[in-house]
Amino acid sequence: MRYRIAFSSLFVCALAACGDPASLLGPATSDPSLKRDGGATQVAAEKQLLVTGLEETQGSAVGPGGDLFVTATLTGSIWRIDPKTGARTLFATGLPARNPDPYFLGAGVVDVAFIGSTAYALVTGVGEDLGESDIVGIYRVDSPTSSTVIADIGAWSIENPPIPAFFVPTGFQYAIEPYRGGFLVSDGHHNRVLWVSLDGEITEVIAFPDIVPTGLAVWGNSIYLAQAGPIPHLPQNGKVVTFGLGSTTATEVASGIRLAVDVEFGRGRTLFALSQGFWDGPFEGAPADPNTGALMRVNSDGSLTTVASGLDRPTSLEIIQNTAYIVTLGGEVWTVDNIAGPPYGR
Repeated sequence: MRYRIAFSSLFVCALAACGDPASLLGPATSDPSLKRDGGATQVAAEKQLLVTGLEETQGSAVGPGGDLFVTATLTGSIWRIDPKTGARTLFATGLPARNPDPYFLGAGVVDVAFIGSTAYALVTGVGEDLGESDIVGIYRVDSPTSSTVIADIGAWSIENPPIPAFFVPTGFQYAIEPYRGGFLVSDGHHNRVLWVSLDGEITEVIAFPDIVPTGLAVWGNSIYLAQAGPIPHLPQNGKVVTFGLGSTTATEVASGIRLAVDVEFGRGRTLFALSQGFWDGPFEGAPADPNTGALMRVNSDGSLTTVASGLDRPTSLEIIQNTAYIVTLGGEVWTVDNIAGPPYGR
């Protein structure tokens, strides 16, 4: 079933071949101290609480000064966080917030990205089709209290509906990623990835059957996408796939990631995926069970190593140097250090 996610660009140009996805990943580990559990190798890693007390956080980005920027959906805000100390300041407010009804989890300002020093916020689930009155799309942050809509993704989605069935005409977008002077945007409800220019031009890059696309990462010309899989989010349907501009299909990189919500590259081109965990939700779009999420490293052979487990409904992932920063639905940011060691990063 297609739905919003709560865990909670097609150019006219030539594209270089993506090549073998495994060539971008670090080598598989041979550490005999690692254990196998549920098809994924597990290695103990200590996670540390960096930030607490925020309200319903979801998306994230690394921005100016190397700071971490995190979106708060209920308050329509973006917070700036010092990745070393956890000190936080309110970066932007006044963006559309989500309806407080729990059924609207995953709406409002769900993600943030930067081009240069300018922040752009992705807003979803606030359109008239859901009884709200805001614009679904990308907002440029002009000041701490003002923003400008640069792309009306909701209107475009209504005019260009996906081929699969859907019930929210404006879609439910999940992630925004800078790419070639514009942005890639994943739509977990309409099952596609869009490219959006700074002038508001919108193009469908690739469309999928019911796979529920979520987080995005880019390496060169290659686009990497996490997919949660349809309800009930079975582990074999939680995947990382890769594709390029002009692709009509995606190549599987790894599977076995329960309710995959994000993907990021770390040191040494090592690829990581974020699992939200076991899902047994009361309604479509509900987040996974508390404390069942995991940070997973993707090995060169497509196998997985669980780096940290017991995460509480994680929603997004950033990597700064060799530390993972994990944002959770409960308003926290956790860190995991030394996520890629030798031979990773050489």
